[in-house]
Amino acid sequence: MDLLTRFNATIARYCMYGVVAGVFVLVAVVTWQVFGRYVLNDTPTWAEAVALVLVLYVTLIGASVGVRDSGHIGMESFLVLLPERARHGFEILIHILTGTFGAVMAWYGYDLAAAVAPYKMPLLGISEAVNHVPLVIAGILITLFSIEHVIALVRGIEVEPSWH
Repeated sequence: MDLLTRFNATIARYCMYGVVAGVFVLVAVVTWQVFGRYVLNDTPTWAEAVALVLVLYVTLIGASVGVRDSGHIGMESFLVLLPERARHGFEILIHILTGTFGAVMAWYGYDLAAAVAPYKMPLLGISEAVNHVPLVIAGILITLFSIEHVIALVRGIEVEPSWH
């Protein structure tokens, strides 16, 4: 468990570094797009497409880290009304369902990416699969982080957020 926790915490931390960098790049691209449109009167055609791709990566990978660090709006909010024993069982069930969702998301994200890989994004000239890769990455991370939570719950410990 300690190895899995260290591994997941490291991955989550570096994913968040990437997400923060992605947000900075996203702001720069959108700023350039606005500057080009209103100041230069020459909108860069690639900027909107790049911004859309960046939004996918930032949101999906950031959300997967939110699963690990419990930074999401949890389905366990109503569980405070249950007795401790029932709450524990439902918490495990919620993480199993979340991990299953992540696995399905990764599986079908891969299928979708493979199906559209031959097609090119018109303004960027790169494979359309680039838009679906974050589904696969986030799905794998959600599954991995959910497994860590289930193991921690069974052992009676809490998952330490990666930012501590």
